[in-house]
Amino acid sequence: MLNRKKTDCLVIFKQNSCIFVGVQSVKNRIRKHKIAMTFRRNIQDYISAPLTHQLVSDVLAEYRRPNDKINDLVQSGFLISLRRGLYVPGPELDLPLPHSFVIANHLRGPSYVSLETALAHWGMIPERVYEINSITLKTSQVYDTAIGRFTYRHLDAPYYSFGLQRVEMGNNQFALMASPEKAVCDKIIATTGITLRSQSQTMAFLLDDLRMDDEALASLNLDNISSWIADAPKASSLQMLVNTLQRL
Repeated sequence: MLNRKKTDCLVIFKQNSCIFVGVQSVKNRIRKHKIAMTFRRNIQDYISAPLTHQLVSDVLAEYRRPNDKINDLVQSGFLISLRRGLYVPGPELDLPLPHSFVIANHLRGPSYVSLETALAHWGMIPERVYEINSITLKTSQVYDTAIGRFTYRHLDAPYYSFGLQRVEMGNNQFALMASPEKAVCDKIIATTGITLRSQSQTMAFLLDDLRMDDEALASLNLDNISSWIADAPKASSLQMLVNTLQRL
């Protein structure tokens, strides 16, 4: 006699030859769900940052082939792969994602959030930024992921290391980010074809092109910017920036 599960499958498929396949499919879904829920419990303490392949493999170490389990979790929507070896919880796990700035730091490191993203965060520009812009010591790169676009622009040391802040993003999450002064300088340096040669041109670039807030510009620490100029790309443009802002 058919048990209840087999009867359900018989009603759905209406062919005796499909009964076994249907039951196995249900059993597989139940088994995968149990694996996913156990996985959810085990990673809850680690979701303040993206999950590395090593960490996920350790969580799944009881399984004979953890890499296959990782692939199953990605295919089933329990994990989102950002790039090879880096993941965040998928929608099926119903867990919060790390802050996008924290993700950006981990996606390509070393790096820090800057340019329009940092300018918007500090209230320097009015626009809402939909992609996360960062500066890195590695080569420039763009990642189009299921949770958004992350862009990275290369800049060399020692200028790279100036003017960075560790900013709390909530829920015990911290991101490395350009200070307001560094974000402005990075934007000038990273904008192709811009060399600031006069104060009028500088103000037009800041206020008209970038739509920066003039009060926020007046609050910048010019001593900090001046201390970076000797080691900075576009040193003459940054000096013109300082000269211009001194008149505000």
